[in-house]
Amino acid sequence: WLVIDRKVYDVSSFSKRHPGGSRVLSHYAGQDATDAFVAFHNDMPLVKKYLKSLLIGELAPDQPSFESNKKKSLVEDFRELRCTIEKMGLLRPSFLFFFLIFLHLLVLDAASWLVVWYFGTSLVPFLVGMMCFTVAQIQMGWFQHDLGHLSVFRKPKWNRVMHTVVLSLLKGAPPSWWNHLHNQHHAKPNCFRKDPDLNMHPLLFSLGKTLSVEVSMKVDTSCKVSSLQPVLYNVLSFFSLGKRRRSSCLTTTSTSISAVS
Repeated sequence: WLVIDRKVYDVSSFSKRHPGGSRVLSHYAGQDATDAFVAFHNDMPLVKKYLKSLLIGELAPDQPSFESNKKKSLVEDFRELRCTIEKMGLLRPSFLFFFLIFLHLLVLDAASWLVVWYFGTSLVPFLVGMMCFTVAQIQMGWFQHDLGHLSVFRKPKWNRVMHTVVLSLLKGAPPSWWNHLHNQHHAKPNCFRKDPDLNMHPLLFSLGKTLSVEVSMKVDTSCKVSSLQPVLYNVLSFFSLGKRRRSSCLTTTSTSISAVS
């Protein structure tokens, strides 16, 4: 079960049919998932139809409607800020911007192949083609990210279609894999053991005393900031050369391996 707007829902049977994956729901088992629920679902009237059959009760008046490890004032401020941003229209996408982004991605991708095809595989054409292809692939990664968040088109259907085109056709990765991992990342961002972006094998993807010791530490499942902060700081700063932040750039390869496996 989990809590949304002070109402308790039994999602044990529904979790297997959840479009966002069962793990996203399991990460909020026994917790308040109101903010995550609002952030993940754009079409509220449609989603709430599914909630009716899952309702099993309501919180008692003396029970808080937020996670126990979070401050009530911060939660309320965040919700108020989100409402203000939505009313200001800052979350509305610019279709012209995304169209130009997609157009320049296609141009760069085509140019990378045309340069090598026309000028041959000598050093200079190869480097120019590789530069165009690399820039296009990096930018496609961010473009598919926005599509995966259903943030480009108003209808989710068109976001999913374009997400499949960009991620599968142009980048060669399955959208279902990306959605499965990225939904968990946003459901529990920077929570060790729950955020897939931090799930790295401590032997294969970590070097240096600092990271190796901290990755092997037992982390509280409630994801308190005090117990997680040193772990996250070192994981996210693996490019730093500081003595206290030593870690391996091998961490970046974990994403590539998980995409294949």
